[in-house]
Amino acid sequence: MKALVAEGLDTFYGKSHILHGVGLEVGEGEVVALLGRNGAGKTTTLRSVLGLTPPRKGRVQILGTEATHLPPHRIAMLGVGYVPEGRRIFPYLTVEENLALATGKRKGPWSPDRVYELFPGLYERRFHKGRQLSGGEQEMLAIARALLLNPRLLVLDEPSQGLAPMVVRLVAEVLLRVKREGTAALLAEQNARLALEVADRVYVLDDGKVVHAASAEEMRKDPGLVRLLTGIGGEWRSQA
Repeated sequence: MKALVAEGLDTFYGKSHILHGVGLEVGEGEVVALLGRNGAGKTTTLRSVLGLTPPRKGRVQILGTEATHLPPHRIAMLGVGYVPEGRRIFPYLTVEENLALATGKRKGPWSPDRVYELFPGLYERRFHKGRQLSGGEQEMLAIARALLLNPRLLVLDEPSQGLAPMVVRLVAEVLLRVKREGTAALLAEQNARLALEVADRVYVLDDGKVVHAASAEEMRKDPGLVRLLTGIGGEWRSQA
């Protein structure tokens, strides 16, 4: 059974046609990266899969359940954890209170003690409010909160955005740890180095279309293609 299957997704914001027939798959225990420049459609793809911006055409299946027309809370109940762009933690709640909102919703290996072991800095700051944390600490809190849902599929939107290199390194180590635990993940990233380090497979988006798909190993062996990850439009199409 696949953790995620998306086929032929056409998604709009008002009259603006953003996604054009996007399709992708994530196997159980597999990490898949979505790469592309700003505005390529990465976030919209995640929102379409999660029911936050439902596609007008296409279908989504999550963990064997038809999820195309399910509302976001029902999709979460299937076993999906979400780390949104911009973290979206509760700024006036403490670290402990933010985590308490997610604790115990599903049975599984992740508990408050385990996430504090994974993020010792959060334990030291557990009585601080979300707004008192650094950007890196807020990202760690957003990931920890999603893990406490004990998801079978973890969806992350630009987890390295705006972080210092040392913190990006920590994000990579955390994602590799989650991968070893056997949790499937869909990762939208502009940081090609991070994505190719943790992913098994890669889809490249440009102008709302999948223009390239390959294993991460293949991509790592092609430095010229990796350099294009920060390029624009037509360059991607030449690689499709």
